[in-house]
Amino acid sequence: MTNNSRSVSILLVDDDEINNFISIKLIKKALVSSEIKACLNGRFAIDELLKMQANGPENLPDYILLDINMPLMNGWEFLDEYKRLNIDPTGKSKIFIISSSVFSNDINKAKSYSLVKDFISKPLNIDKIRELFGVENHA
Repeated sequence: MTNNSRSVSILLVDDDEINNFISIKLIKKALVSSEIKACLNGRFAIDELLKMQANGPENLPDYILLDINMPLMNGWEFLDEYKRLNIDPTGKSKIFIISSSVFSNDINKAKSYSLVKDFISKPLNIDKIRELFGVENHA
């Protein structure tokens, strides 16, 4: 049985607009009922999350897909600020690092953050998305 009773909310934080476009298309294909917002850097994402939080913690996204290398505020800076501001004290949002980095130090650094659930290599594909969101493959 799948939980399709409510839509899944996702915040995509990545400075690559083409990648965002493709990721959103793939997520929409895997998760029919999903709301996706994209932010082009960590600073915009923090601002967006603070707005959501101000309207009630239940408005925070279910998932945050976070790139590492971005201008203004990178993924690591985002995580530090997210934690410092205590944006999600109840832990509603599951944070995944989505990166094209293959450096083991990035993967290990991601694992050192208790906030980060997993490190996923780009590019995303439909199977990775289904696995990430626990969607059963009915194809």
